[in-house]
Amino acid sequence: MTTLATQAPPATLVERAIEVLACPYCSAGVSYEGDSVRCQGCGRIFNIDSGIPQLFAPNDPEAQKGDVTEIVKSFYEENPFPNYDDIDSEQTLMEKARRGMFARLLDEQIPQGALCLEVGCGTGQLTNFLGMHYNRKVFGSDMCLHSLRLANGFRQRCRIKNAGFVQMNLFRPAFKHGVFDLVVSNGVLHHTADPLGAFKSISRLVKPNGVIIIGLYNKIGRLTTDFRRFLFRVTADKLSFLDAHMRNKNYNADRKRAWFFDQYKHPHESKHTYSELLNWFESNGFEYLSSIPKIDPGPFTDQEKLFEPHDKGTKFTRFMTEMEMLMTGGADGALYIMIGRKKAN
Repeated sequence: MTTLATQAPPATLVERAIEVLACPYCSAGVSYEGDSVRCQGCGRIFNIDSGIPQLFAPNDPEAQKGDVTEIVKSFYEENPFPNYDDIDSEQTLMEKARRGMFARLLDEQIPQGALCLEVGCGTGQLTNFLGMHYNRKVFGSDMCLHSLRLANGFRQRCRIKNAGFVQMNLFRPAFKHGVFDLVVSNGVLHHTADPLGAFKSISRLVKPNGVIIIGLYNKIGRLTTDFRRFLFRVTADKLSFLDAHMRNKNYNADRKRAWFFDQYKHPHESKHTYSELLNWFESNGFEYLSSIPKIDPGPFTDQEKLFEPHDKGTKFTRFMTEMEMLMTGGADGALYIMIGRKKAN
């Protein structure tokens, strides 16, 4: 159950849980030194901006030009997603999040006392929502400082004590291995140059028996989006009304723009099948638990148990699930979610 945080904490989550952070260059622990963070191993010093440790390390400092990470980082600096246009309080964020069945079930089913990480948190809406619970700690990380400032600004205004934000490159994590009970990365890995390598990188942060949640664009279900992207490109976006989100009367202009740019103007994306992601899980020591949409028969309901093992189906049943996503028009960009548990040995 979610509980509103009403009092300002004596210290931020990042300060209270500094022991889980690590240098992105040498993986040693870090310590606070006034307005900076110092690596206890190599001695590097990292600035703190608006309460956010800047622990971003580039993939290759000698060849940043043309690097996908840098290209995507620049895109989101200009186009943060999602925005806070219609959210001005804990209550409105909670109401928005709980309208989505996945966020609500996640909030209800995360074990008490869990240490969680959202990789690629963007503007941190899920991190802040989950951080409202009194008995869990939730870090949000992203490479885009603009988005993190929006996330941390909301956290500060609403005095959410159990959420904290860190700037980092997911290929060079700023956290120690094997410390998190739950790692979530929803709609992120397909915007990297090496999605499998990105999965391997963040999967190391999960402790044995911990859970990982990955959301990716589906290779088949997203064909509808690909077709709309083509039409928008050749008509100079005059047919943007073909996307249901652009026709939604409850969305203001800023929210529509954020959605449109994220879906149709993104500089880099890849698409992946259920079977491909399932293979990532199995080859990296994760047991399949569940997915959204479901592979096994039956609709996804508000009684679903996210962290209990479900039938992973066959290649054919997984293909049919993807075809159903296509037939329904690739709703929500044909993003699907898969959940797995890290094996103890």
